[in-house]
Amino acid sequence: MAETYLPILTEAFWKNCSEGSYDRMDFPNCCVAVDGKHIAIQCPPNAGSLFYNYKKQHSIVLMAICDAQYNFLAVDIGAYGGNSDGSVFASSEFGKLLLSGTLGLPPPSKLPHSTIECPHFIVGDAAFPLKPSLMRPFPGKNLTEVQRNFNKRQSAARRPIENTFGIMVARWRILKSPLCMFPESAEKLVKAIVVLHNFVKIHNEHQYAPPEFVDRFDESGNLIPGEWRTQAQPLPSVTSDVVTRGHNAPRNAYHVRNDLAQYVIEHPAKRKYNV
Repeated sequence: MAETYLPILTEAFWKNCSEGSYDRMDFPNCCVAVDGKHIAIQCPPNAGSLFYNYKKQHSIVLMAICDAQYNFLAVDIGAYGGNSDGSVFASSEFGKLLLSGTLGLPPPSKLPHSTIECPHFIVGDAAFPLKPSLMRPFPGKNLTEVQRNFNKRQSAARRPIENTFGIMVARWRILKSPLCMFPESAEKLVKAIVVLHNFVKIHNEHQYAPPEFVDRFDESGNLIPGEWRTQAQPLPSVTSDVVTRGHNAPRNAYHVRNDLAQYVIEHPAKRKYNV
């Protein structure tokens, strides 16, 4: 089933993802979102602190990317929850490809109704490194209006990955409690759930993930929490020291983010995003 329900990531596929994300989230050239979550497990024998995370739980890490329709596209499962060497994202297969520029994203293109040429990219939260192909928010509190507006739009573009994880936990409730099995078995179980999530959503979306089940925005831009939040708590996110460390942002990545921030404030979205 994995071969059928986890897609082959070609340039044409990325292009379709970018168009779908722009239609739904008003964020041009954004292909998908990436995030990492802790999956709680029972303490493995003689594990020491390898699996012990900042939430004072033992866990393995699920690193994933998803599209705007709440489908998992690629996952990396099994890293130690207590990993502090900054290698979870950088050592994952899609992390390696993204950081090396060989993930197959479409070439740079002009932003809609603009002469600005911008790379296609993935969005992540503040834990992820800034790269031309990986846009993270502006850091700090004393931000300009342009930077604050960018962070709102970028946060809205990341919301599908949070909802994808939320749908999965709410529907596959074995994940709501620590998995009482060895880490190797937990990894296989989570892989199976990821594939089944895509399978059920594709074939029975109206019951598995109806519109009211996920976060959405009203006409005034206010966030309406999805019903999954009444059924399950969000999985703990991985922190920056677990995602990656030692990857300084190249100068052109700052230029890309600045250009994109200026573009999105000059081209308002179809709706406001009060996030």
